[in-house]
Amino acid sequence: MLTHIPFSAIAFPNIDPVMLSLGPLQIHWYGVAYIVGILFALWYAKRLVSTPSLWSGDAPIKPVDLDDFLMWAVIGIILGGRLGYVLFYDFASYIENPLQIAMLWKGGMSFHGGLGGCILAMILFARSRGFSVFHLFDIIGPSATIGVFLGRIANFINQELFGKPTDLPWGVIFPITGDDIARHPSQLYEGILEGLVLFFVLRLLTHRFFKLKQPGFVAGAFLAGYAIARIMVESVRLPDEQIGYLAGNWLTMGMVLSLPILLIGIWSMVSSKTRASNSVQS
Repeated sequence: MLTHIPFSAIAFPNIDPVMLSLGPLQIHWYGVAYIVGILFALWYAKRLVSTPSLWSGDAPIKPVDLDDFLMWAVIGIILGGRLGYVLFYDFASYIENPLQIAMLWKGGMSFHGGLGGCILAMILFARSRGFSVFHLFDIIGPSATIGVFLGRIANFINQELFGKPTDLPWGVIFPITGDDIARHPSQLYEGILEGLVLFFVLRLLTHRFFKLKQPGFVAGAFLAGYAIARIMVESVRLPDEQIGYLAGNWLTMGMVLSLPILLIGIWSMVSSKTRASNSVQS
């Protein structure tokens, strides 16, 4: 382990987690990241369903459906993200003081839980409207990537979820640790891989290879792409202190939760041709 400051280490820019204070009201970068990410997702999703050339005919989902789904998505992400964190990452602490579960302003959200909550919202909403949940997920997956990127930038600003010590030239010294050790900026790694890189990969699938014509392929690529990126970064990211490593000094809760997502994503891509054939026959 490093115990010195590498010559090329980068000092943390010391950005205040509070973007704006209006008297007793504080607006945090993390909350702004959620709002901007959701608004971008709505805009991009509408662009996808408003481009007939990407589909086999008209898109099965209309822009007005996405307007109506917005509230469902917000509720699913917040409730799922919070409950996922409580159950997977710090159950013992919250069971001692259940009132803390509602204290969202103190932090504690799980991407895997938020994803699960959003998927449940998509299933219920798709059934209520009579269209395939795979079509809805094919739209929401690519649209959510920029929100993931912004969320990881907010994690960096909050000095949370940072990585192991490193002597690489882009190692960052986080003041919150109370030492002078440079660490992997794993939040930025995740933001780049899970957000920006995945966005452009999925855009190639939708606009160059027209995979929206195969229900579930783009959704599966989103799930598999996120899981692969998350597992990769977990190898240099420090695990949550209250959990630690699940085995040896390498297996983390993030890896465990990402594995089934990877398998589901692969299944969704492999089975997409069958769904496309069935939709044509029907």
